[in-house]
Amino acid sequence: MRVVMTTDTVGGVWTFTKELASELLAKGCAVAMISLGRVPTQDQRAWADTEKAQWGENFRFEELDVPLEWMQENGRAFQDAAPVLTRMIEGSDGDVFVSSQYCFGALECNIPRIVVAHSDVLSWAEACRPDGLPQSTWLNRYCELVAEGLDHADAVVAPTHWMRDAIGRNFRLPRERRVIPNGRKLPPIDMGSKCRLQAVTAGRLWDEAKNLRLLGSVDSPMPLLIAGETEYESVRLELHSDETKALGALNENELLEVFRGSAIYLCTSRYEPFGLAPVEAALCGCAMLVNDLPSLREVWGDAAMYFSGADSLSEWLWRLSDHAGLLREMQHRAMDQAREFTAERMAEGYLQLFRSIRKTGSAVERYVA
Repeated sequence: MRVVMTTDTVGGVWTFTKELASELLAKGCAVAMISLGRVPTQDQRAWADTEKAQWGENFRFEELDVPLEWMQENGRAFQDAAPVLTRMIEGSDGDVFVSSQYCFGALECNIPRIVVAHSDVLSWAEACRPDGLPQSTWLNRYCELVAEGLDHADAVVAPTHWMRDAIGRNFRLPRERRVIPNGRKLPPIDMGSKCRLQAVTAGRLWDEAKNLRLLGSVDSPMPLLIAGETEYESVRLELHSDETKALGALNENELLEVFRGSAIYLCTSRYEPFGLAPVEAALCGCAMLVNDLPSLREVWGDAAMYFSGADSLSEWLWRLSDHAGLLREMQHRAMDQAREFTAERMAEGYLQLFRSIRKTGSAVERYVA
């Protein structure tokens, strides 16, 4: 199976695609990947070089400095990337195309096109901007790009049922729609090793969906660490709290080291389709203390503790600081749940979809009425 896929270098999509690509390569597939969004970091390029050294001609990586469809300059998002993607598909004799950007579902090619719904602006706005987004050229173009991509895609995949339903509230979906949970592979850790009584959160901290201003109102008996970019374009996160400490942007190894040294992972998000940072933290031994959202209930079930608001979060932090047995129990529960989200299981789900969609071809009747 020869798979062509897009990724972006800005957020968690990169982790998803590198995990999927690595597992597909291990299962005997050839993978051609192109990155978008902004220039890859040194660590991202190093990963691609390592895969190339291991898999040779079965792995190909190219980078393209083209904005993503949700970025302000999205007028170039499709037209500048489409010719490059088409050449990559033709040059690699691809069997299936997997895009982490909706717009490329409309790419003209003779192989099945699958789009992955990691998140989207309209469902983000439902959670973060209850008064709605103002009409603008940018928003109109975004909606056009997403609608056009989904209109022509042969399948859409979401990491949770919640995200599948969320994208379906605002856009028409292909008949073939699947939920394939994201997965992550990390080396096992010794759960008996000591960690500090501190809570950590991570992500694109400038994104208001992360809801990190909540931490400014929390009464915590322990340090609260926040790891990630705090600024993007004109958006900037500023926190004024004695308990919080901003660590800035960390590379993967640095972030995992912080996770391994922390007792608790905080997921304060008000919008969380299914990010991999909590899974990484749980695999590193953190207990999960998360905002009470339907999507997080779907992922974590009874393996997490749920809060609603600053007072509720404060109560949990004090309770966990006073009850070491409860903390240890929830650390084990979180790790057991995170172990269900393996990269191998994710890749097998995608392979099943690839085989199915190649067998049936593009649906004659693509949409459900």
